[in-house]
Amino acid sequence: MASLLETIHSAEDLRRLSPVQLEELAQEIRDFLIQTLSKTGGHLGPNLGVVELTMALHYVFDTPVDKITMDVSHQAYVHKLLTGRYDRFETIRQPGGLNGFMLRTESEHDAFGAGHAGTALSAALGMAVARDLSGGNNHVIAVAGDGAFTNGISFEALNNIAEQTKRMIVVLNDNEWSIDRNVGAIARYFHRVVTNEHYKHLHDSAARLLQRFGGKAVVHVARKAEEAAKGLLWPSMLFEEFGLKYYGPIDGHNLPLLIETFKFLKTEDKPVLLHILTQKGKGFQPALDKQKKFHGLGPYDPETGETKPAGAVTYSEVFANTLVQLADRNEKVVAITAAMPNGTGLDLFRPHHPKRYFDVGIAEEHGVVFAAGLATQGYRPFCAIYSTFLQRAVDNVIHDVCLQKLPVVFCMDRAGLSGDDGPTHHGLFDISYLRGIPEITLMAPRDQDELADMMATALTLEGPAAIRYPRGVVVGVPRKALPGILPVGVAEVIDAGPKGGSDVAIFGLGNMCEMAGELKSRLDLEGFSAAVINPRFVKPIDKDAVARFAKSARILVTMEDHALMGGFGAAVLEALDELGLSVPVVRIGWPDKFIEHGKVEQLRASHGLSVEAALEQLRPLLALAAESQVAARPEAG
Repeated sequence: MASLLETIHSAEDLRRLSPVQLEELAQEIRDFLIQTLSKTGGHLGPNLGVVELTMALHYVFDTPVDKITMDVSHQAYVHKLLTGRYDRFETIRQPGGLNGFMLRTESEHDAFGAGHAGTALSAALGMAVARDLSGGNNHVIAVAGDGAFTNGISFEALNNIAEQTKRMIVVLNDNEWSIDRNVGAIARYFHRVVTNEHYKHLHDSAARLLQRFGGKAVVHVARKAEEAAKGLLWPSMLFEEFGLKYYGPIDGHNLPLLIETFKFLKTEDKPVLLHILTQKGKGFQPALDKQKKFHGLGPYDPETGETKPAGAVTYSEVFANTLVQLADRNEKVVAITAAMPNGTGLDLFRPHHPKRYFDVGIAEEHGVVFAAGLATQGYRPFCAIYSTFLQRAVDNVIHDVCLQKLPVVFCMDRAGLSGDDGPTHHGLFDISYLRGIPEITLMAPRDQDELADMMATALTLEGPAAIRYPRGVVVGVPRKALPGILPVGVAEVIDAGPKGGSDVAIFGLGNMCEMAGELKSRLDLEGFSAAVINPRFVKPIDKDAVARFAKSARILVTMEDHALMGGFGAAVLEALDELGLSVPVVRIGWPDKFIEHGKVEQLRASHGLSVEAALEQLRPLLALAAESQVAARPEAG
C-alpha cells in the first residue's frame, strides 16, 4: 500500500486529505527526510522544523500562481516534496539531481532562487509590485527565519513594503537559530517576545529595545507602547512602525491553526507579518540535541544521528588554531565572523579569547566596516567569512578597508568549489573581485603549514590582506610549532626538474599544487622537462618568477580552483604583457558559467580541471614547439 506522501503530486492532492491524514503526512515527511538525508546528507534540522508550515502554505495557497519565496531556501525540501519532486528526491545534492536550494530552472514552483540570507522579502516585494502593476490578484508570501532579520537587506525591504504594495504576507519563522544560535539585539527582541508570557513592563522594555537597534524616537515609541498596553501585543510595534500588521506569535507546528490563520491572512488587504514559533530539528532527537551539527551535514546513522568518523584536520581548524596562537602573542588580534562560528572554525577560538571574539550575525557588510573601525584604533581584525559570502561586502572591502589602507585580514574559507551546495556557495570569484583593488595583498596556501605562515605574514603588513583556502581536509604535511613569515610577493619553486623546466613550467595555485605535481609526473613519463611553482601570492604576483620561467620554458601552465576570467591565469597573462614576453600559456580553471552542484572530482573532470585536460591542451603545443626547434637547427653537412 502506497504511503500518503507517495500520493502527493500537487496541492490539490494535499487538500483532499482529512485532518487526521494531514497529521499522518507530516510524520511521514519527517521519517522520509531522516531516512533519505542519512544517505545523501543535507539540511536536515531546518527542514524538520518547517514541515507543518510548508504543508499549510501549500494547502491554502496555489503555486505557481501564488508565489512563495524562502530566505536562503535551504529549508525548501518539504516544498520540493509537495510540488512533484518526491520521485527524484533521493537525488538531492547528488550529481545531476535536485539542487539543495530553490532553483527557478528546476521547477515552476520555485519562484526565486536563493542560497544566501536576506533576499526573500525584497524578492517577494518585487513580485508583489509586479502583480500590482499588471493588475493581478495572486498572493505573494515571503518566509524568513529570525536569523534573516540580522541581515540588513531584510530591513531595507521592510522599509519599503508598505510604501510599495498593499498586499503581501511575511512569515517570520522564529527558531532562534540560523546555523549557530542567533545573536544581537534583534535575536534578544524575539526571544523576549516568546519568553515573557504576559508582556510585562511594556512601556520601558519596548522603548529600550527599539532604541537599541535604531527604532523611532523615544517619545513616539512610548506612544506605541501605550497603544500596546491597551490590547496590542508589544512585538507588533517594531513591524507596525514599518507599516505591516503583526499577528502572533503562534505555534508553527499546529497545522490546523496555521491553515486557518493563512486562510484569514488571504483576506487581508494590507501587508501583514505572521510570527510563528518552530523547533529546528523537530521529530529527531539527535537534531534537537545538536542544532549546529544537523543544520547541514553529510551522511549519518538514521537511528542514532552519528556521522562517519571524523577525518583529518580541516583548513578551518588550522585557521582557528593558528589564530589562537597569534592572539596569545598579540593582544590586538581580534576575530570576527558573520553568523558562522562553526563553519569557519572560530568556535575553537572563542573559548581562548572570548572578549576578542565577535559574531555580528548574518551581516557581512557590517562585519567588514566594524573590522575597519577596530583597525583604525590599532587592533588587528581577522574577518573569517566564506568566499561566497564576502561577495556581499565588496564595496566595504574597497571603500572602508582598502581605500584607507587599514590592516584587516580577510580569511576566505570555502574558496574554490564547494561541491554539494552548488553555485550559490562555490567560491570561484574572489580573486577576480579582489585582485583589481589597490593596496590589498592576496594569498593562497598550498597546505596547512603555509596557511599558518600566511596568517602570520598578514599580521606584519601595514595594509589589508586576504587569504583564500578551500573547504575540507588539509594536505598532510607536518605543522611547525609556530608559523613563519613569508617574503611578500615571492613564489616558491617546488620542483625545477633535472633541466630546470625547459619544456613546461606549471604554476599551481593553492590547492591545485597537488594536481600540478601530478601533471609534472605525467610529463616526466613522456620525456618532457617540467617545473612546478607554488605562486603563493596572487597579488603582488612574482613577476621575476614569471619572467624567469617564460624565458626558460616553452610553455607555461596555470592551474587554479577559480574562474578563469579575472583569475590567477589572467594575472600571469597581464604580467607577461607588462614584461614584453611572449610564450604560450595553458590556463586550467573554471569556465565562464555557473557551476552546478556535485562531487568535486566529478565536476573537475567534466569541466576540464584535470591532468588529462591539461595534457590534451599541452601535447599539440609541445609537438609544435619541437617542430619549431628542429626547423631552427642548421642543416648538417
